[in-house]
Amino acid sequence: MIGRVELRHFEYFVAVAEERSFTRAAARLHVVQSGVSSVIKALERDLGADLLERNSKRVALTDAGEALLPRARAALDAAQAARDVVAEVRGGLRGTLRIGTLTSVGLIDVPVLLGTFHRTHPGVMLQLTVSPRGSVGLLDALADGSLDLALVSVPGRPPAGIQVRQVAWRRLDLVLPEGHRLADADEVTIADLADELFVDFPEGYGNRVVVDRAFAAAGIRRRVGVEVIDIGSGASFVREGLGIAVLPPFAVPDRRGLILKSVTGADLDWPLGVAVSAVRAPSAAARALLALIGETAA
Repeated sequence: MIGRVELRHFEYFVAVAEERSFTRAAARLHVVQSGVSSVIKALERDLGADLLERNSKRVALTDAGEALLPRARAALDAAQAARDVVAEVRGGLRGTLRIGTLTSVGLIDVPVLLGTFHRTHPGVMLQLTVSPRGSVGLLDALADGSLDLALVSVPGRPPAGIQVRQVAWRRLDLVLPEGHRLADADEVTIADLADELFVDFPEGYGNRVVVDRAFAAAGIRRRVGVEVIDIGSGASFVREGLGIAVLPPFAVPDRRGLILKSVTGADLDWPLGVAVSAVRAPSAAARALLALIGETAA
């Protein structure tokens, strides 16, 4: 017989599942670790199944835990939606808004955006997340419910279960070191870059997808010699002779020792969009931030 399962049980379980650690979950929840352990044991006892595998090095979900996780998140989302409805009636948004963002956005001033939002809705706590896997990692977090919305770069169609509204585009330029064989060329095409070594971003990053597609469309294979995760550092690697790069101009504020050129005949438009789940309704706080992003982009 299943006992009384409380929202607190789900909150603790989701925290442990996402952090993969009782210690980190306790810090996130601002409680002692023994309190987290006792709640998880009570939940397992009430449900009649082990939800977590524990050893000295890691915490992993069992099959039952994997099955429960999306339902637990849905229950917490539903409870937050109920709070939102009441808060809206009372004239003020509350709760936590989990936002994913890229390591460097550039097209939108994220601190200014969130500062404006905070001044209008001071009762909403903002949690920012950056994924080492770029936009792909953020989309996965949206799909599993651990994010409410995310600023992402998704060239082409988004994955199933995700909606993306494009808010800005920038053309990517070729970044060369001074003295490069193409530095004085009147025109540069994808074919001219066939034998070059590139500084680029890991697969899954939106700008990497844009460049890979442009080369694939031209039937040209390319070599990536250095992968970086901070768009702001790419030009520095080019300056040091480690390769050439294709970057948005805002990522190259210091152009000493560098040459920027357009690539002729290639689709190198880099999109920035705001993504939400297509299967879960956004919270009132998320809707308010989406509206603000739309106003900012306009």
